[in-house]
Order: sequence, then C-alpha cells, then structure tokens
Amino acid sequence: MLVDYKKISIYQGDNCILHDVDFQVNDGEFIYIIGRVGAGKTSLLKTIYGEFQIQDGNGNVMGYDIKGLKKSKLQELRRQVGICFQDFQLLGDRTVEENLKFVLKATGWKQKEIQPRVDEVLKQVGMVNKGYKMPSELSGGEQQRIVIARAILNRPKLILADEPTGNLDIETSKQILTLLRNICETGSAVVMSTHNLALINLFPGIVYRCKDNMMTEITDEFNRPFDMDELSLLNMAENAKTPDNKAEAEENENYNTDNK
Repeated sequence: MLVDYKKISIYQGDNCILHDVDFQVNDGEFIYIIGRVGAGKTSLLKTIYGEFQIQDGNGNVMGYDIKGLKKSKLQELRRQVGICFQDFQLLGDRTVEENLKFVLKATGWKQKEIQPRVDEVLKQVGMVNKGYKMPSELSGGEQQRIVIARAILNRPKLILADEPTGNLDIETSKQILTLLRNICETGSAVVMSTHNLALINLFPGIVYRCKDNMMTEITDEFNRPFDMDELSLLNMAENAKTPDNKAEAEENENYNTDNK
C-alpha cells in the first residue's frame, strides 16, 4: 500500500480542513479527489508529500510514518513521489531540457544517464521536439506535459496531480488525462484533484469527495451514464467555493506568490 491514512485530521491554524479521513492508495490505482474550492483537496495532497502535517490518527506514505517525519527522511520520501503542481513551477530562466536535467542532477543521477532519461520522458509525453524551448514559449497544455515529464523522471510509484486540467480546454484536458492514464497503466498510482466531473465520466477511476470537512469515497455514484445537462449541473455545484474553508481557498489562491 502506497498511502494508508486512518482517521487523520488536517488543520490550518485553528481551522479544521478535514477530519476523520480514511484514505488508501494502492499500486496502479487512478484516484480522483473532487470537491469545491476550499474543501480540502490540495491540503490533502500536500500532506502526502509533507508540505502539511497531519494531526490525529495514523498516516503512512510509501512506508514512512509521516507524523513528525524528520527532514532527511522527508527528502527521501519526496524523491519517490512525482508531483504535478497546480501552477507548473517550471524554472523560467531555463529550457525544457535544462529544467528536467536540473531535477535529475539534484536527485543523484549519473551524468551519462541524464540525457537518455530526459529524451525518454520527453518522448513519453509527446514533447520530443520541444526540449530547446523556454517554458514561456509553450502553451498551457504543453507546459502541463513537461510538468508530467518532470514528475515521472525518477520513475515514482505515486504521482500527485493537483488540478492538472484546471486552466485547459476540454480537448487538451482529454489529452492530459490520456497521458496520465497511460502512465498509470505502467504501474504507477495517480491521485488527481479536479473539479471537472465530465473528465471522470470519460476516464473512470476511484472517486473521493471532500465536503463538509469530511472525505468520502463515492465511486459508485459515477459508475453510471450521465447526460451533459446533468454533468453541467454537477460541475456548477463543485466549482463553487466552500464558505467554511476560506482558509484553504485563500491559501491556494496565494500559493503562487508564496512559492516564487
């Protein structure tokens, strides 16, 4: 088991984002986390790679007890998890290839292994001819592909994707989901937060919903056909902010500024 949460709680200051969370991730699973803005989706993902701490209960990620995990062990954990950030976080002063090489050098790859691995992941995400470009020269969909390439560099067993289609059109979103599903089929588990319920209908998986400070598996609700009117209404409901969790919504909105 890659992630095993039992009755955990997540706080920001005194504000409870989620409580009594039971959540498991196994090899090769594709898991969606849905919910309104501020419902706790991003906060949950951040606990998995140690950006946020959990309180109460028990939390194990990739064999690490993440409650009070030491910094040295946290770095070990993060090398085993691929992360697709909501705002890409590509280095704007370096080419695509240089962005990828930077990660490989930082994680201890030998010099002779670096270029072949960069070429391999660029081919895997369909960007083999874009390595010389700067991130600013790429479209949103192309940048997301590079983010996915960066996430899979170290062949992680677990990939976390925070709203990877949030700012993309529907056709580009389908391409990104197809890419993530193909990666999942190689054995990696993917945990993806989203508010686009139409994509779940097109690419079925395990579904959890964050709502009212709780997280519940609702996969069975999506194992049936939807018409487009019904999906539109569901999407409208999911895209509204959650008043009770303004802290998380504001934190997510300020995330780009805080991490520059």
